[in-house]
Amino acid sequence: MHILITGAQGQLGHDVVAECLCRGWQTTGVDRQDFDLTDHIATQAFLARANPDVIIHCAAYTAVNKAESEPEQAFAVNEIGTRNIAEYCAAQGIWLIYVSTDYVFDGSGKKPWEVSDSPAPLNVYGKSKLAGEQVAQALCNKHMIVRTSWVFGPHGNNFVKTMLRLGAERESMNVVSDQTGSPTYTVDLARLLCAMAARPVAGIYHAANAGECTWAEFAAKIFALAKLECKVNAIPSSDYPTAAKRPLNSRLSPKSLLDAGYVPLPPWEFALAQMLNA
Repeated sequence: MHILITGAQGQLGHDVVAECLCRGWQTTGVDRQDFDLTDHIATQAFLARANPDVIIHCAAYTAVNKAESEPEQAFAVNEIGTRNIAEYCAAQGIWLIYVSTDYVFDGSGKKPWEVSDSPAPLNVYGKSKLAGEQVAQALCNKHMIVRTSWVFGPHGNNFVKTMLRLGAERESMNVVSDQTGSPTYTVDLARLLCAMAARPVAGIYHAANAGECTWAEFAAKIFALAKLECKVNAIPSSDYPTAAKRPLNSRLSPKSLLDAGYVPLPPWEFALAQMLNA
């Protein structure tokens, strides 16, 4: 089986490529230097030459705050780019696995979001990723949409790496405590995405490591495991304004995975310990 992974140099894409190679699959990892996925002709030409059996679409515009001031760029990558990928998959009759986000929801309530819940994104990033979901569904019957949240891993920039750096420099730190979600380890998510590629079942899925926490609780656990003497001061989101509004509730239910026979991801605390040990 030949798997093509977009966004292969990103923190998730890097681990998906590694997992595919570990499985002995023919693997093509691509990034922006290979072709411009917002260019329809360039995208179709490159994919035709590569001739994959499955595309795992990790590439995305992910600068959440910056998207508020440059929505055209966010939609160009997350909607138009996904449209170009989906059109190829539909024409060739191959599977598209599209990685999406908890930000398609408005963050209301305290229950974990199910795939049957109606999206209502609060920011441009969430709206552009939802638009990508919609074109994937509309154009490609063989689609799997995988929403995830609070991604961290050994490659690229993420919350864990930022906390490790700042925690070593400071005695205390203010961290938001009214946003709750499920941190997701890229290595675990990559294994799941490859399991889906090996046994695809069309639909929308929620995939995050088990359990939940606030950003402040996440930071405190990072410091504890890394043995950093940095105190976490819990603050409300109102004390840390950002250009893009964040959802307060980013919990994702694993029910969709269980229903399709996929193995949900392990607890986030275990995953965090694995990353720090690595």
